[in-house]
Amino acid sequence: ENKLCFDLLQKRVRDIMIYFLREEVAKFLSDYCHSPKPLKPKNVVVMNGCGSLFSALAATLCDPEDAILIPSPFYGVITEDVDLYSSVKLHHVPLYSQVVRSDVRPFQLTVEKLENSLKEAKKEGLNIKALILLNPHNPLGEVYSSEEMISFLEFAKMHKLHVLVDEIYMLSVFNKTDTFRSVLSLDGLPDPQRTHIMWGVSKDFAMSGMRVGMVYSENRDLVQALDQLGCFHGVPGPTQYQMAQLLRDRDWLNSEFLPENRQRLREAHSFMTEELKKLDIPFLHRSAGFFIWADLSKYLSEKTFAEELSLWRCFLKHKVLLSCGQAFSCVSPGWFRIIFTDQLHKLKLGLSIAHFHFSSCLLVVSPMEWD
Repeated sequence: ENKLCFDLLQKRVRDIMIYFLREEVAKFLSDYCHSPKPLKPKNVVVMNGCGSLFSALAATLCDPEDAILIPSPFYGVITEDVDLYSSVKLHHVPLYSQVVRSDVRPFQLTVEKLENSLKEAKKEGLNIKALILLNPHNPLGEVYSSEEMISFLEFAKMHKLHVLVDEIYMLSVFNKTDTFRSVLSLDGLPDPQRTHIMWGVSKDFAMSGMRVGMVYSENRDLVQALDQLGCFHGVPGPTQYQMAQLLRDRDWLNSEFLPENRQRLREAHSFMTEELKKLDIPFLHRSAGFFIWADLSKYLSEKTFAEELSLWRCFLKHKVLLSCGQAFSCVSPGWFRIIFTDQLHKLKLGLSIAHFHFSSCLLVVSPMEWD
C-alpha cells in the first residue's frame, strides 16, 4: 500500500464527492421545496445527520454560553446537540395545551410568545443569537402555514436573530387536505443571510441509520465555516454516492415511494387515532410525522412530572416504549409521544398491553380530541 501521497488524494477525492452530492441535493430541494429559483450547490452543506448540523451551526453562530430560542415541547436531543462544542444553551418558549387569549389551537406558537420569551431571556442576562423552528413539528405534528412562518421570520429579522428551520419531515405530511410549504418556496425571505434550512434523509426516506443531513444557506461565511467542521462530520463516499443516486431517481420517488409512504402513514395514523378514541384519550389530531401527541394525564394519580415518569416506567417495564413529555420539555405533565409507524401486529400488541394497564388505573373522564 502506497501511503506517500494520501494527503494529496484525500482532499481531492473528498471535494469531488461532496460537490457531486451537493449538486443533487440542490436539484432535489429545488424541486421538492418548490423553490422559485434553482438552488445553488455552493450554498449546500452536507454532514452525517441533522444532529451534527445542529452542533456545527451552534458552534459557528454562537459564542460559549450564548443561547438559542426554541418553542417547547421540542425534540429533546437538540439540547445535547447545541451544547456539544460550545456550551450553547436553549431558552424555551413554552407552549401550553390550554387555549388562551388569541390562540385558536393547543400548543400554538405566536409572535407574542416569542417576544415574551426573548424579553425574559434578556432579563436573565442571556445573549440570544438564534431561533430554532421545527416544521413539520416534532413531537406535535404541527404544520405551520406560510403566513405563520413569515411572521416568525419577521420577528427574527427585527431582533437580528439567525433562524434554523428544521424541515426533516417535509415529505411526511400524509393528509391530502394539509399542505406543507417549505421556507425555500417563499418568494423572498425576510432575512436570507440569517435563515438556514435543514433537511435529512433519515425520516422522509425511512432511513434512520443513514446519517445524511444537509443545510441550505445563502450566508457564504457560514457555509465556509461549516465546511471547516466537515472533517469531523463527513459522510462516507459510498454513502454519498447512494444518496445522490436516490435523490435523482425522481420517477421512482414520485410514482412509487412517496405516494405509497404517505398512504401507509395515513392508514397507520388512522388506526392509532381510532384506538385512542376508544380509550377516551385526548390527542392532537395532526397530519405530519410518525407520532401522535397524546394526553395521558388522566392516568396520573396527581399531575406531576414525577407521576408522569412513573407511568413511563410502567410502560417500559411491560415492554411498551413511549416518550414522556418531559423528554420534550413540555410544561404540562402527562403528555406522551406515541409512534405509530410500525407493523400493524406490533401496534395491536402494544395497545393491548397498554390497555390492560390503563384499565387498572382508569379515571373516568369525558372523551376529547384536540382539534
